Amino acid sequence: MSTVEPRVTKIYTKIPVERIGVLIGRQGEVKKELMRRTRTRITVDSVNGTVIIEPEGANVNPVNLLKAKDFVMAIAYGFSSERAFRVLEEDQVLIVIDLKNYVGDKPNHIARIKARIIGEHGKARKTLEEMTGTYISVKESYVAIIGSYEHANVAREAIEMLIRGQRHSSVYRFLERAMREIKRRETLELWRSFKPPIK
Repeated sequence: MSTVEPRVTKIYTKIPVERIGVLIGRQGEVKKELMRRTRTRITVDSVNGTVIIEPEGANVNPVNLLKAKDFVMAIAYGFSSERAFRVLEEDQVLIVIDLKNYVGDKPNHIARIKARIIGEHGKARKTLEEMTGTYISVKESYVAIIGSYEHANVAREAIEMLIRGQRHSSVYRFLERAMREIKRRETLELWRSFKPPIK
């Protein structure tokens, strides 16, 4: 009786060569920690930035490979390894906005939009992060967000408002309302799931 070998799934992705050092870490500690936490084997080509992600064994959940890929992409989009590790948590997502889809590929348009999102001395980005509980990276023509699904999507909406030219004050008011509504829903769900002890 012949046994069918399980097909090993591999994920191929790319990272800018200048970000490889961040992905690998000092003495390889970041890559080792990523492999340990996702139960994957990761190979990095330091010449062209190709990254191969594969499971360490047959019983590894395919979700682990996708999480490892999100981590690699978070590094590619400018996050530190400390911040990128957040995407491995269960309810965390990585959302990427390509500014070229909104303003075309003229460098001066992209620079203007990035300046609006970052703000003076990084103040606008910091405010967006604090109000939504997310991490935000602005690199080249991309804005990347790490956070819980709901919070990250609220941050994405706020950034899209800034791209469309809305005032920062209007965006912050929107965020206050949106986050208040999320908090209200979370409290309600917590209350509904609470079962008082039976006497």
